[in-house]
Amino acid sequence: MRLKHLTAGLLALCATQVWADVEQTIRQSLDQLNFPMAVSTISETPVNGLYQIQLDNGRVLYGSADGKYLVQGALIAVNDGQPRNLTAEVEAKAIGEVINGIPREDLVIFAPEQPKTHITVFTDVDCGYCRKLHEEIGDLNELGIEVRYAAFPRAGADSKTAEVMGSIWCADDRQSAMTRAKQGKSVTPVTCENPVAEQYRLGAQVGVQGTPAIFMANGTLVPGYKPAQALAQEAIANQ
Repeated sequence: MRLKHLTAGLLALCATQVWADVEQTIRQSLDQLNFPMAVSTISETPVNGLYQIQLDNGRVLYGSADGKYLVQGALIAVNDGQPRNLTAEVEAKAIGEVINGIPREDLVIFAPEQPKTHITVFTDVDCGYCRKLHEEIGDLNELGIEVRYAAFPRAGADSKTAEVMGSIWCADDRQSAMTRAKQGKSVTPVTCENPVAEQYRLGAQVGVQGTPAIFMANGTLVPGYKPAQALAQEAIANQ
């Protein structure tokens, strides 16, 4: 019995060492590439010899054990003819944690008294579809959806739009300032320390390419405008 336990312990120790070597090799490979995004975790996948590389921004790469091959794309599991996007599931969970980790005080929030769930919208005040979405903010609130706005000035963090959005975040009444801007009205210029540039960088890191970029509570991305009723249904289904 003692021999059996000893053998099991040695096997576990060998497996741990092999895994440590694989992780180190993959990390070294990325370091040699001067990879711009930090690696959060490296783990096994259902595919023998293929490893999942979780980045700090929630995105996923795959690599070989020797670190010589990197793969970017979707890993699809096929079970009885039913495809399941494993990559999308992992990314959504991680990105949801990143997005939901934005402090509430750094957002412009329109909330009902008893929200059923929330969405986080990376927005640009000059974007036509962002304005259209904002026209339905009351409908979304009535449907139980809390809307959290994060800044994503499409022209960049140093643009005129970013300056206007900075004034919104610095305003005493952010909601009113946001609504005025979305209506094409002027916003009183105000300066303060604000998160506009930081949120713009974060949006780019999690894959925002246009606005509105709507993230469900579970991290699923809905790119572009959707009518309030359809958006609310999707938000509740993806809590």
